Amino acid sequence: MRGMVDENAQISLDGQVGVVTGGGRGIGREIALHLARAGMKVAVTARTESELEEVVETITSRGGTAMARVMDVLDGNSVEQAFAAVVDQLGPVDLLVNNAGIIGKEGQPWQVDLEDWWRVMEVNVKGAMRCCQAVLPSMVLRGKGRIINMGSNAAFIEIPVTFPIESAYPVSKAALARLGEVLATYTKEHGIPVFTISPGMVRTEMTKVFNEGENKIPDDAWTPVEKAAELCLFLAGGRADVLTGRYIHARTDDVREMVRRADEIKGRGLHRMNFPAL
Repeated sequence: MRGMVDENAQISLDGQVGVVTGGGRGIGREIALHLARAGMKVAVTARTESELEEVVETITSRGGTAMARVMDVLDGNSVEQAFAAVVDQLGPVDLLVNNAGIIGKEGQPWQVDLEDWWRVMEVNVKGAMRCCQAVLPSMVLRGKGRIINMGSNAAFIEIPVTFPIESAYPVSKAALARLGEVLATYTKEHGIPVFTISPGMVRTEMTKVFNEGENKIPDDAWTPVEKAAELCLFLAGGRADVLTGRYIHARTDDVREMVRRADEIKGRGLHRMNFPAL
């Protein structure tokens, strides 16, 4: 990670505005701190006001600019009002990080409550799309902007039956990855890159289930939260725009090497949900 840190130290986001959903704690908080450190004016949104206020206080105490806004991605009015407030206080949004998400309760797919199952889909996919719709008209009009969706390897790997997360989570993350690809196709001509990233297995409130009992995973399988934040900062700096529409894993992918291999990656359809044509 040292090389990424050194290179990111040269990135300046002065004058830009970013929104990080689910920014009150964990991965979202770390992303917001990294973006603000690079000069970006950052709005953090979530449902818990006290957590948001802590993030804003941390950023401003270090000389940065930030604002907090309580927002529920499932509530259209809440999202519309939140983004309007961001534009009013900070300016047009240059970067959207769709980090807000939930997992779900453990259970066999035929036994879980369907409404609970669908709520995971709504938060992780519809919520992200709602936020994209809130920023894309302005981005298209200005011909600038970037979107980063927080994906997961759960969208691609085989899920063991002992996986202590409801089946909706990997399904939702697969849908989100495909959404990123589709959006990137439509926004490319407008100069708006869209990325889907995976932070790896990070110790957060959401993943504490993997810290106990038979679900406990080895210490060396965990990814430092800084990895995802460093990747987001690199993407925000514009150095990987050629990779729009691609899936990037914060722990296992070298994004700088991917940029160098961009033509090969695009030519071979790598780092995306690619299936042979029927």
